[in-house]
Amino acid sequence: MLLTRFSAFGIALITTIVASYYLPGVWAVPLFVVGAILSTAGLYDLFQPLHSVRRNYPIIGRLRWFFEDIRPEIRQYLIEGDYDETPFSRSQRSLVYARSKNESSERAFGTQLDVYGNGYEFIGHSTRPAPPADPATFRVLIGGSDCTQPYSASIFNISAMSFGSLSANAIRALNLGAKMGNFAHDTGEGSISPYHREHGGDLIWELGSGYFGCRTADGNFDPDAFATKAADPQVKMIEIKLSQGAKPGHGGILPGSKVTEEISLTRGVPIAEDCISPPRHRAFSTPIEMMQFIALLRKLSGGKPVGFKLCIGQPWEFMGMVKAMRETSIFPDFIVIDGAEGGTGAAPLEFTDHLGTPMREGLLFVHNTLVGAGVRDKIKIGAAGKIVSAFDIAAAHALGADWVNAGRGFMFAIGCIQSLTCNTNRCPVGVATQDPMRQRALVVPEKADRVFHFHRNTLHALSEMIAAAGLQHPSDIGPHHLVRRVSPTEIRLFAQLHTFLVPGDLISGGEGNEFYRSSWSLARADSFDLAAPA
Repeated sequence: MLLTRFSAFGIALITTIVASYYLPGVWAVPLFVVGAILSTAGLYDLFQPLHSVRRNYPIIGRLRWFFEDIRPEIRQYLIEGDYDETPFSRSQRSLVYARSKNESSERAFGTQLDVYGNGYEFIGHSTRPAPPADPATFRVLIGGSDCTQPYSASIFNISAMSFGSLSANAIRALNLGAKMGNFAHDTGEGSISPYHREHGGDLIWELGSGYFGCRTADGNFDPDAFATKAADPQVKMIEIKLSQGAKPGHGGILPGSKVTEEISLTRGVPIAEDCISPPRHRAFSTPIEMMQFIALLRKLSGGKPVGFKLCIGQPWEFMGMVKAMRETSIFPDFIVIDGAEGGTGAAPLEFTDHLGTPMREGLLFVHNTLVGAGVRDKIKIGAAGKIVSAFDIAAAHALGADWVNAGRGFMFAIGCIQSLTCNTNRCPVGVATQDPMRQRALVVPEKADRVFHFHRNTLHALSEMIAAAGLQHPSDIGPHHLVRRVSPTEIRLFAQLHTFLVPGDLISGGEGNEFYRSSWSLARADSFDLAAPA
């Protein structure tokens, strides 16, 4: 055992000694240099106090860190199965790559999914399929009665990803692709950068708790700065970010190493200092004040659609917002549901794994609450959370969504290889980095084409899929069209699996559903706190 532990160190010492005897022979010089370097490393390993493995296994113990460093790549390229989701499976990534390159995404020899495994889902097709509709018609008009500049949005758009988290070239490629395909690009809470404006694609301006791009020196909301930016015709909608799926309740984090002069000017924060969004907004502190803030933003923007995004947490808080809508008669034009499975950047492990409601449950809850409160017809709903395929879009619509957003899907389209290094500034393909040498790898015109093709081909696939079910538009998809296997011998429609409230159920005093009734009774319009027990 002793020989095994110190064999590499011993060989290095012997090589050094033997090679030194034959110096300055041509063959002896490189052997001596290599042996001396390894011997020095071995001596250091023997006496360093930090790593027990290296003290017991000098030189060879260093292999542990080498294999740990390359473990993600070895797993992804050699070991991972096509349907192992970590967090996106090879099959999902391959689908995006094929569609973004305008290549065929067809598969031969049947499905590789276990159609008899629990959780398998499918759409029931019709004996009278409809002619496939033009995907260009897959749009939704967003804007309520108080909105004077409604926006006709694609039902598939780019989710919130900030400049700073993503590189300048990544933002350019995404926005140019959105311009080519006539769909929307959410800015993320990092505000509107020059790279968002360069190609003129439609923008959804996300306003986080840091109020980047419209903040005072002390970090409060600046209405004048907001009005100036919101008046830009390129800005189509305003989205207040309450929380995000990856780290709900935590606030955004941009490491100081990524805060360049450009980001400093875009966001209005100091250069090279960590840019941290507070976990809560300062502009409002109650549901009623939140609705008043929405009305203010709608007025300052000249009547553009204003809504908010959140990952559902405590149900009575969202229900308090709905009660405030009814009490003030101020309604957001839209609500975007971000799922806990989302996240294009980095977040604390416990937040990523164990905080927030998954997208489907959050989406259904919001849809049901708005229906039960009798206000669903006044508000459009968007959804985001691991959406990359036509079936993902269909499933979201079946649970109440009017449109969907995708973040990581479009990152794959511009070259992301899921290296899981988004927070290190060392993205190998130039997507999530501010290193100018790394982001030069991302060629904007070529990647913009891929964004355009991914969007177009995905909606084309959706058109064919719903046509097989006898439908013409994604808005026609209902919970009775989708099916899930719940056991090896039983399948159920989504309509049978999930609770769906009827209009006005929460305010009529009817029996309804116990979860919704009890949560509604705890909600307050004047506070995010729990209502006092009856």
